[in-house]
Amino acid sequence: MGYGILPYSYFKEMDMKATVIMEKASDGYYSCFVEENLPGFGLAGYGDTAEAAKEDMMKAYEEIKEIQKEEGEEVPVLEFTYKYDMQSFFNYFSFLNVTKVAELAGINASLMRQYTSGVTAAGQKQYDKIRVAVERISKELSAATF
Repeated sequence: MGYGILPYSYFKEMDMKATVIMEKASDGYYSCFVEENLPGFGLAGYGDTAEAAKEDMMKAYEEIKEIQKEEGEEVPVLEFTYKYDMQSFFNYFSFLNVTKVAELAGINASLMRQYTSGVTAAGQKQYDKIRVAVERISKELSAATF
C-alpha cells in the first residue's frame, strides 16, 4: 500500500488522532511534528524548550485553521498524543523530580540524570522501566483528589 497526501474529503466531518513526536535536537533546541499525513498541510513546531516547541506547533495549527476557514475549507479537529524522547519529556515535565522517578523505576539516580541531560542514552530496558514508573505516577495522580 502506498502512502501519500489524502484528499480533504477523506477527513471531512471527522475528528482525527495525531501523534506528535517531540525531541531535542543536537543543536540544543526542541522540535515537534505530527507523524501522520494531514489533509493538505504539515504541522511542526520549534523552540528553546519542549513547551515552546509545542506552543509554536499549536500556534501554527490555529493559523492553518484560520487560513482554511477563509478559503471555505475546514480542518479536522485533531486530538494530539505526544511521544517524547527522554530529554524533551523531562524538559516539558520539569516539575517531576528526576531522582524520585529513578527511585520508582529502580534506576540509579546519577545514571537517570545522565539520561535526562543527554550525556548517556538509555537502552530499551531502561526506557521500559522509566515508562512503567511514569505510568504509575500518572495513574496515582489521576486517582487523587482533594
